[in-house]
Amino acid sequence: MKKLLGLWCLVSAALALLSASALAGTVSKHSFYSPVLQREMVYNLYVPDSYAAGSLRYPVMYMLHGNLGTEESWIEAGNMPATLEGLVAEGKVTEQLLVVPADPKFWWADGDEESMLTAFVEDLIPHIDANHRTLAERSGRAITGYSAGGFGTVNIVLQHPELFAVAAPLSPAVYAPVPPSDSSATRQDTFVSDGEFDAERWESRNWVSFIDDYKARGIVVPFYINSGDHDRFDIAYYATVFYQALREYQPRRVELRIFDGDHDFDAWGGSIGDAMQYMTAYLKSPQ
Repeated sequence: MKKLLGLWCLVSAALALLSASALAGTVSKHSFYSPVLQREMVYNLYVPDSYAAGSLRYPVMYMLHGNLGTEESWIEAGNMPATLEGLVAEGKVTEQLLVVPADPKFWWADGDEESMLTAFVEDLIPHIDANHRTLAERSGRAITGYSAGGFGTVNIVLQHPELFAVAAPLSPAVYAPVPPSDSSATRQDTFVSDGEFDAERWESRNWVSFIDDYKARGIVVPFYINSGDHDRFDIAYYATVFYQALREYQPRRVELRIFDGDHDFDAWGGSIGDAMQYMTAYLKSPQ
């Protein structure tokens, strides 16, 4: 009897695994020509299992990687497909598309060499809406990112609040007034002049230069902000400074979470589920 029970457990587990695999979404790599960048722009796209069989349009979550990351970072190290599918199965988030673009060098900012922020807004988002079944409206878009991708998330949204329903910068590198000396920002071309870190360049591309205009526009984007309390770059402090600046303007539409963690994928992969649950409240469901 024990042998039969053990065999049945193994068979049940195998069937459950096959069922989960059958319901799993797919990740595919894409590229298109960006007129702003004058080169190909690469991104990974996750679609749920229901996408291929139906005609629904889906909300989109844009996911920005950190310094020297790639379009694979959120998919592989972040384990995003499994995280999303688990939350959907539990009824905690809605089905959605994930778009993970690549910007390994320029911190999602407009610099002298490339205008990645402009390319993201003017090329990538229209391309996604034109080529995939999206809810092509503000209420159908969310954006998140870790570290340099959190920096990008903050600064894209503050300059273009009309495009996003909600944002979640994770361990965002929103240093003010300047980054610590061991931050990779001090060595990136976007923030360097004549071979040296340029504090004015940094400030002109950081949130402190955009928040007044954001407030003046009157379009409120809810923010979920977090950081590990042992972040090696002290981002818990800088994230709190940014949170407070937003809280004074939109006290009911900004959240801050400080948790036990450092500046790594244990932190980002471990907290993205909470961030997604916050964001899903502001996103339209597939329709």
